[in-house]
Amino acid sequence: MTVHEMKHAASDGARLEAVGGRLSRVDGPAKITGAAHYAVEQQLEGLAHAVMVESTVAAGTVLSVDTRAAETAPGVLLVLTPDTIIPLRTASDWFGTPPPDVPYCPLARVVTYSGQHVAAVVAETFEQAVAAAALVKVTYDETPAIVDLSDPKAGDGIPIEAMTKEWGDAQAAFAASPVRVCAAYNTPREFQAAMEPHGLIARWQGEALTIWEPSQWLDGMARTYAEWFAIPFENVRLVSPYIGGGFGSKALALAHSAVAAASAKMLGRPVKLMLTRPQNFTSYGGRAATRQTVAIGADRDGKIQSIVHRGVNETAVDGMWVEPLGSVTSIMYATPNFSSKQNVVRVNTVVPGAKRAPGENPSAFGIESAIDELAYELGIDPLEIRLRNYAEEDPHARKAWSTRQLREAFAAGAEAFGWATRSPAPRSMRDGHHLIGWGVAAGTYPVRRAHGEAVVNILADGSVEVESSSIDMGQGTYTILAQTAAETLGVPVEQVSVKLGDSHFARAGVAGGSRLAGVMTGAVYKAASQALDELIGLAIADPRSPFHALQANTLVVRDGRIASPRGEGPELSIAELLSAVGREKIEAKGDTMPATTTAEERYKNYTTIAMSIPHTEGDYSRHSWCAHFVEVRVDEDFGTVRVSRVVSALDSGRLYNPKLAESQWKGGIIMGIGQALLEEGLVDRRHGRIVNGNLADYMIPTNADIPDIQTISVGIPDPHSSVLGGKGVGELGIVGVAPAIANAVFHATGKRVRDLPITLEKLI
Repeated sequence: MTVHEMKHAASDGARLEAVGGRLSRVDGPAKITGAAHYAVEQQLEGLAHAVMVESTVAAGTVLSVDTRAAETAPGVLLVLTPDTIIPLRTASDWFGTPPPDVPYCPLARVVTYSGQHVAAVVAETFEQAVAAAALVKVTYDETPAIVDLSDPKAGDGIPIEAMTKEWGDAQAAFAASPVRVCAAYNTPREFQAAMEPHGLIARWQGEALTIWEPSQWLDGMARTYAEWFAIPFENVRLVSPYIGGGFGSKALALAHSAVAAASAKMLGRPVKLMLTRPQNFTSYGGRAATRQTVAIGADRDGKIQSIVHRGVNETAVDGMWVEPLGSVTSIMYATPNFSSKQNVVRVNTVVPGAKRAPGENPSAFGIESAIDELAYELGIDPLEIRLRNYAEEDPHARKAWSTRQLREAFAAGAEAFGWATRSPAPRSMRDGHHLIGWGVAAGTYPVRRAHGEAVVNILADGSVEVESSSIDMGQGTYTILAQTAAETLGVPVEQVSVKLGDSHFARAGVAGGSRLAGVMTGAVYKAASQALDELIGLAIADPRSPFHALQANTLVVRDGRIASPRGEGPELSIAELLSAVGREKIEAKGDTMPATTTAEERYKNYTTIAMSIPHTEGDYSRHSWCAHFVEVRVDEDFGTVRVSRVVSALDSGRLYNPKLAESQWKGGIIMGIGQALLEEGLVDRRHGRIVNGNLADYMIPTNADIPDIQTISVGIPDPHSSVLGGKGVGELGIVGVAPAIANAVFHATGKRVRDLPITLEKLI
């Protein structure tokens, strides 16, 4: 639990504080000064340290685990193997599917990927645990592994019927089209690479378990711990005040989490477990590698007649992950004929997982590269061909868009970028030894709505507290919730403190799918509105109130002071009124759930994702939109590619805080640059081992790789998407960046690169 003291030194006062104002992040000073304590920085008496032991083969059976040397090493308290760890129960999946009545062991007897946890050591100090873990000797019966999608043993995979989307006769229409393009587009295995590694501290007090762990979903993770140990949900408290980056990787309790909690129970003392950086590449899944084939048939005017899409993504031998590759393909452009199908291929890897814009990101790489190829085939400007095939409604759901400012995004981005001055022919723009290329691509992300709760307290001194188990992993939750409460209640934002990151607070769902801001601003708005109504009601109705004699129908609160709208009668601060009527606190709870929701449905809502509202439910299809314009410079002598300029126009509806939204957009764009030019998980084909599982060899962008980025908001409030009119921000920015860069590289060099990342050898 963290309470933020809000400091506000803005010159434009109320406008900066209100929703829509550019208030700086209120958690910034604490992070800059080191006052912010992250989950695993808790100092607990008697803290022991656990270290994981991983498999060195990708497939096989553990024949034996020799722990004798480790058990006698200095400081060792416990060595865990599948035979010595306490029994756990299997937990529900994240959809809430009831678990099978079978035991769960987080340490593997059958190895399905290199780096899988097979043992653990707990010692008095971290250094002792590391030294002892190196003494554990594991013997395997190794079997052949399928290391990635290109392995001949991988096969065609398993059809995923739910991913099939079809209308018209796409195959026949493609064959009959006078202009056709068809190409394969590949993305490699990618990793979240958050600055803060995964880890946790677990402490038992009787049958109550407290977990300090960076979490994007406190209630969902608490449910998993409760099910593992067969204790009531209320007995688990999960605390996550700050998160040093997640990008989709910190929403679930994982095998190492179970090991830490189990060892703490076995020892009767708190245990801290931090994954090493290499273990952060194998203990949970990054973005799955994908293959797509996109075929587009069009008439000679560039009007699309057919799109045929086939996709494949990798998944684990013993787990399922579907990266929905048709998600953008099926909605971005109008076409009378469409077919999209997808398979998954089992390989020896950890189960892949969510990484910023799962599905939409690689899907956009396929369709936005293919539409660019069609433009060059026809000799039509790449921006113009997108406008000619603009979808006026959702082509798949056959519903109106809630709002779609994509035309406006194309127009604003093109004007700011100077697209009209582009020389159309590849290799026709240069600056000395640098070939200059300009590329464009569009992107989208659905509005994933859900429900949340918040408590708003007006305290005796006139200050306001906001409480929720939702989290802030850098997107600015603390700040926008403070702004929402301040504007709704009519108090200065420095009088609002926000408490997040504790599962004992009011419930909240997963912070993923770019849904948190819309959900939680709505919940805080409703709670604050209820608190305001009660405050005004007290002022009018309580005989002890100085306003009682006015017989007023209503009062207003401005800058923390209560008065008649016409300026008649007294004017009191909130603190003075509460003192006058003898109240120490006004407490209100607001949520975004239907009034008829049962207690069981509420529990399911916050501990599974099954209660999320489909983005096409009702009369509208709800999405955020963007258009990226990119300039690259390709060194003609060395083949190196640098992104030299980016202009992106984005429609995220109403922005609760433009300063923070722009930061989120730019963060996504930067990750898109990394995806396009740098990021790739490299596998040793002999052993199925990730060979670049560290931040020195897994290349991510640094400041030196990032040019000037201009973002332009073209959004308008969308009342169909959230209470306050906003749409998704966090994941939108990355979608479409990689194809925009690839398209710019083609314009610069005349060479089409369809396999990410775009590296020197692919251009030579």
